[in-house]
Amino acid sequence: MAVRVLRAAGRPATAWLNGGGVTREVAGAPGGSGLADFDWRVSLADVGQGGPFSVFPGVDRVITLVDGAGMALSVAGTEHVLAQPYRPFAFPGDAETGCRLLGGPVVDFNVMTRRGRATAEVAVADRERAVEVPAGTSVLLVCLDGGAELDAAGLRLGRFDAALLDSPGRELLRVDGVTAVVTLRPAG
Repeated sequence: MAVRVLRAAGRPATAWLNGGGVTREVAGAPGGSGLADFDWRVSLADVGQGGPFSVFPGVDRVITLVDGAGMALSVAGTEHVLAQPYRPFAFPGDAETGCRLLGGPVVDFNVMTRRGRATAEVAVADRERAVEVPAGTSVLLVCLDGGAELDAAGLRLGRFDAALLDSPGRELLRVDGVTAVVTLRPAG
């Protein structure tokens, strides 16, 4: 099984145009793609203030609160309170979305997929589990708290480190904290 390690220390922060926070891209495909042409993109964001989200036509999003008191998202006029960490929330990226912080800055985990090109399933692991990578699929592991280890690979991940598994196989994931398990598939 091919494993690519993506350490948190090597990620540059990109400031948002509205000044409300910064984003650090964990991984994306195809390699070198930007916001206009990715198939999928995974990032962590430091949100310092509320405000409108950028609109991404034709994109589906899953956001997960990692740190902080939480936020209330208004998606197409309906409010959704994200106050519990590690509970993925899916919504359309092309819906008008606003954010209100519930008690100061937050860190969130974001998965975006372009409709017709890719789909994502976001799960959260807080104990040992098997990770299966079927042919044609990629699995991205992102340690959100504590540490994680891939048994056969002998790989240890610290907070916000990631591992991209993109060849068929099975690994045992040992978790000492919380790790996001993102299964990415081509659409169709």
